[in-house]
Amino acid sequence: PVRTTSLNYGASAGQIQMIHLDYLHDLGYTGNGMIIAMLDAGFSNADQVSFFSSLYGRNGVLSTWDFVANEASVYEDDTHGEMCMSTIAANTSGQMIGTAPDVSLILLRTEDAPTENIVEEYNWAAGAEYADSAGADIISSSLGYSEFDDATQNHVYQDMDGNTCPSSVAANIAANKGILPVISAGNLGSSPWHYISAPGDADKAMTAGAVDGSGNYAHFSSYGPTSDGDVKPNVVTQGVFAIVSDPSSNITGASGTSFSCPILAGATACLWSAYPAKTNMEIRSVIEQSASLYPNPNDSLGYGIPNFQAA
Repeated sequence: PVRTTSLNYGASAGQIQMIHLDYLHDLGYTGNGMIIAMLDAGFSNADQVSFFSSLYGRNGVLSTWDFVANEASVYEDDTHGEMCMSTIAANTSGQMIGTAPDVSLILLRTEDAPTENIVEEYNWAAGAEYADSAGADIISSSLGYSEFDDATQNHVYQDMDGNTCPSSVAANIAANKGILPVISAGNLGSSPWHYISAPGDADKAMTAGAVDGSGNYAHFSSYGPTSDGDVKPNVVTQGVFAIVSDPSSNITGASGTSFSCPILAGATACLWSAYPAKTNMEIRSVIEQSASLYPNPNDSLGYGIPNFQAA
């Protein structure tokens, strides 16, 4: 197909062009008709952020729910989800455009940011169930669970076998329903834990590690494999000085697999919208096959940096 004019990505050009997603955008695949459910710690002020004016103007946020406070509003809690959301759904030409600027979103707060308790994994399961009931195609979740405030709840690396932790079980159930869970690998690569966290270990998740703007491994990005030897992360995108919006509509750089995950989730929505008859696992597989290290993955980058033009 003939390339048309590129969107004016502004500051976000690098993280989009690294994965050759501009090719899909130029063909008109910008997330139209796809639904991403975001499970996070809150989406502070997102309904007021300038880069989301077109999103809210077209009623692109389909619903919200806070599983921590048991209420509908998610806009007064943590800033983390809003920043993740901006890498997908920002849409201001010349300043910042996300990976799926025409996607629809469901915003779900499952994480109580100040604490770390295993109940949050059950909140995550409830959020995944909600996402399924509401017709989500993709879950994007930049959360990870390994060790808790109460040490008796702690996971061990042996639990990271893709089928044991509560949130990982839930991610696999969501995948069995046809949803593609896109999950952060975690930021524990240089910590004593070292490995991916749940639900990033889930067999059927597409788990995102992080690289810098030059495509080099980010030192914090959690390592695979799962404890039973599965490749994790599956692929990597930019997570060092990723371009995000803060809740005050300032463009800033932020680092973490928190941002490589939604960058990947939005890109996946664009690809899937081009091939809607494909299954979630077929989409995951072709993204892996497009990536820079395929078919020779490693424990830090998985299959490497995907190429959505090749995919």
